[in-house]
Amino acid sequence: MTASLMMVNIDCDDPQGLAAFYSELLGWKITYNEGDYAMITGEGTSIGFGRIEGYAPPRWPDEGAPKRFHLDLYVDDFDQAEARGVELGATKPDFQPGEGNWRVMLDPSGQPFCLCRRPS
Repeated sequence: MTASLMMVNIDCDDPQGLAAFYSELLGWKITYNEGDYAMITGEGTSIGFGRIEGYAPPRWPDEGAPKRFHLDLYVDDFDQAEARGVELGATKPDFQPGEGNWRVMLDPSGQPFCLCRRPS
C-alpha cells in the first residue's frame, strides 16, 4: 500500500486568523471557515487550522519548548517575502540559523515557518 498526502492540519488558538494569514501569504483560497476549524487550498493540497484549548506556541529557538513542525515556503526574494509576512502579522526572530539559505519567521500564533530560496 502506498499512501499519499491529503493535507496538513495545524493546531492553533485562532483558526480563522491563521487561515487568513496563510491564505494571503501563499495566495491560496480559504475553502472552509467555521468555528474551531478553517482550511485553505491551493497547488493541489490543503492546510487546515484547528483550535486546541490551551494551545501554547513553541518558543523559538528554546529547546525546552520544542517546535512540533514547521512549513518551508519557496520564495524568489527573501526581503520581499519577509516584508509581506510582517505586513500580514508575522515576526522575524533574532536567531537565524543558516542565514542566506532560509529565513525563520514566526506566524501570528508564534509557530515557526521558513522562507526558503527557490532553486534556479
